[in-house]
Amino acid sequence: MSDHTRETERFITVSLDKRGVSATAKLLTDKAPLTCDAVWNALPLGGDVYHAKYARNEIYALVPPFAPQEPPLENPTITPIPGDLCYFTFSDTQLATSSYGYEQHAKHQGKATVVDLALFYERNNLLINGDAGWVPGIVWGAVVDGLDRMADACQDLWRAGALGETLSFRRA
Repeated sequence: MSDHTRETERFITVSLDKRGVSATAKLLTDKAPLTCDAVWNALPLGGDVYHAKYARNEIYALVPPFAPQEPPLENPTITPIPGDLCYFTFSDTQLATSSYGYEQHAKHQGKATVVDLALFYERNNLLINGDAGWVPGIVWGAVVDGLDRMADACQDLWRAGALGETLSFRRA
């Protein structure tokens, strides 16, 4: 790897703050440049963590929109793999169904647009929603260190609960 390549690579730390577990991810600036720039320029980001109900092995935080303009669907997937970081944009009505399990006073309720920053920690994920159909996401990062520790913490989150836990994204 040349020095020039290393200089242009960007890394972030993804953390479950209460559990004290972190992983390092590389931004995929060559595949999702607009999304990576939007996220990088807005860091740090994070919020209450949720464990996916439909997508399977996913944790995510819902945050207010931060990009000057929502990025297009670059580097899309409906089958994220372990270590993928994905970006989704939803309207408030898309997340209003009670079947999603959000409390009535969740911070995203009543917002016209909500951004979902997700980490997939294990295999066999499929981004399909019973209410909406396929839900493609933008793959903007890949975990390069610490996925095993993060996966263990995500399993604990699934079994023990997410209340009081936050998912954060910071520059490494």
